[in-house]
Amino acid sequence: MTALLDLVLESHGTLERWRKFNAIDVNLSMHGSHWTRKGWDGVFKNVQLKAQTKEQRTCYAHFTEQGVQSIYEPDRVRLETIDGKLIEERVHPRKAFEGHTLQTTWDRLHLAYFTGYALWNYLNTPFMFVTESAKAEEIDPVSNQGRVRRRLKITFPEKVGTHCPDQIFHVDENGLISRLDYTTLVAGGAPAAHYMSEYKDIQGIMMPTKRRAFRRNPDGTLNTESVLVGIDISAITLT
Repeated sequence: MTALLDLVLESHGTLERWRKFNAIDVNLSMHGSHWTRKGWDGVFKNVQLKAQTKEQRTCYAHFTEQGVQSIYEPDRVRLETIDGKLIEERVHPRKAFEGHTLQTTWDRLHLAYFTGYALWNYLNTPFMFVTESAKAEEIDPVSNQGRVRRRLKITFPEKVGTHCPDQIFHVDENGLISRLDYTTLVAGGAPAAHYMSEYKDIQGIMMPTKRRAFRRNPDGTLNTESVLVGIDISAITLT
């Protein structure tokens, strides 16, 4: 591990404390132009999500409609009734995005895969850098509006469902992650800058409750005219 990764883990609550928990339950709402473009505007209002910490698995209750839950695992995504009866499923779901562009609309299984892996990543950051055996490297810092941010480049192994293999995490003066840069491969390779704020202490773990992602232009500037994805978390419990 690098010294910066050590600082990040310590600042977010320590890996030792994190390993005491098995799951994260959250209530959240999501909005933004990404959902509109994909044909799913307004479906993520006050939804319940459970994400596991020791395996890549998430479950949304009442996914897109009452009585349906989505279950994400890297190699399989499925929709079930609340009592566990299979509605539909897709094996090797990432292959279903081949040939997609930014404008390609999604079916429910596309949506279940994307929201499953994305929120699993977000809620398990930064501890998944270690638990999923990712490679960490500190790279050159950047200055933005007079603030210097150290940066951590994380390279994820193929087994991890995520936006792209190489991602850049910006770290603030408190050791908390304030921004994430990535390319959304399943959405046609759209580059994004994803900001995290309004951290709360949840049972000794520091977690952001506000997220805003913007499109990154080719020159590195941001298109802030519209939010690609906004995520607001109103409740979090670790068990």
